[in-house]
Amino acid sequence: MAKRVFFSFHYQDVVDFRANTVRNHKLTKDNKAGYFDASIWEDAKKTSELALKRLINKELINTSVTCVLVGTHTYERRWVDYEIMKSLESGNNILAIHINGIKGKDGKTKSNGNNPLFYLGYSFDNTGKKLSLHNYIQNEWQKYTDLDGWTVKEVAESNRNKIFRLSTDYSIYDWIKDDGYNNFDKWI
Repeated sequence: MAKRVFFSFHYQDVVDFRANTVRNHKLTKDNKAGYFDASIWEDAKKTSELALKRLINKELINTSVTCVLVGTHTYERRWVDYEIMKSLESGNNILAIHINGIKGKDGKTKSNGNNPLFYLGYSFDNTGKKLSLHNYIQNEWQKYTDLDGWTVKEVAESNRNKIFRLSTDYSIYDWIKDDGYNNFDKWI
């Protein structure tokens, strides 16, 4: 059964055609790659932060996978972070894919960008029933401010009061080296 995938990316990677290569690869496959694209395609410039959050929240509804397309500056984008954290809250499976190995509209490739999942984390309080979110900024963990944490089933005492990076829990692939064209449907 086809999955509904939300793509998270830096808009510059759409301009350079790297994000488009991944998002549209199903159009050239006989089996259509087994997914539906549920992401925000156009540059969503809204008048307020609340309006942008509402747009992202709406587009995440009924998705089961969030795919973060990792370009050079993706890890620095506030709204990519929000899309990832909101996906975590929604229970989506999350994966990241390096896309800088794809030739851009200039015909060139770039070295891989930093994995955004490395800069995001979560922790459980001392009761083990509250999950909190964190950003890794300038080599230290800070409270994530765009989304509150939530209540969870009680976790083991050994998992309380420490921060877990999302990069430890979720995979990252390379579109070129890991043959994303043929393997994307397996990754999702």
